Amino acid sequence: MKYLKEYSDVEEIHLKKGSRTMKTKIYSILIVTILSMFIAGIAVSASEKDERIVLSAKQTYVFKTVLKDDDVTIKSKDGQVTLTGMVSQESDKTLAGETAGGIPEVTSVINKLNVKYVAASVYSNAWLITRVKSTLLFHRNVNARGTEVLAADGVITLRGVAANRAQKDLTTEYAKDVEGVKEVKNEMAVFTDIVKPMDKSVAKKMNDVTESIDDASITALTRTVFLTHRSTSALKTDVSTKAGVVTLGGKAKNAAEKSLAAKLARDVHGVKSVVNNMTVE
Repeated sequence: MKYLKEYSDVEEIHLKKGSRTMKTKIYSILIVTILSMFIAGIAVSASEKDERIVLSAKQTYVFKTVLKDDDVTIKSKDGQVTLTGMVSQESDKTLAGETAGGIPEVTSVINKLNVKYVAASVYSNAWLITRVKSTLLFHRNVNARGTEVLAADGVITLRGVAANRAQKDLTTEYAKDVEGVKEVKNEMAVFTDIVKPMDKSVAKKMNDVTESIDDASITALTRTVFLTHRSTSALKTDVSTKAGVVTLGGKAKNAAEKSLAAKLARDVHGVKSVVNNMTVE
């Protein structure tokens, strides 16, 4: 009887140990399963975020309009965007990077874009034409798409149609301020001079077209405008945009530079108003 009792006690101990072992195994399986589901959830979430980033970038005004003829591939991994492909000029590469960096959830940008005219002479005719065209494209108060740009030895010739004389003069002003341009010959026709008085309302409509543009594009366009214009390329300007309202910060050498920065920003596509918080050194 004593032997049977001892044997029974031993069996009970083994059963308890077996039960604990089984529970431990079950707990381990549960933990592994939960962790796997958690990791899978993170992976799905990260993947969805990257998809949102790429989609948002492709839908921006810059990528849909300004860079639509360039060969740009956008990829995102864990919020880090990589840009590859070919653009026409250095300012387009900068513009693409600035736009991608301003998209929500983007943590960093690796800009591997190649520049088409990098091997050409910096102030060659092709280089100047591309630079002037892109500069005009950034501004809403000029008819960029209706302006033909020619170049010969640093002399730019503008042709096409301007809505009015003010727009024609402004087109000349922007073209003159492109680095490498020596002279501008503006041969554009003025719409209000070639139509009947009753049709002049059409010219006003040409000049008053306002596009709804995303904040990331507005910020990128404004920063690139400052970089590409000879008069503002050296300015230390901070730019941010919220609902189309651009806020400028940083330093200007004098009041004239501060005023010019605000003027250029106001004429960027999509800008509703400008808050100029720049300080004068």
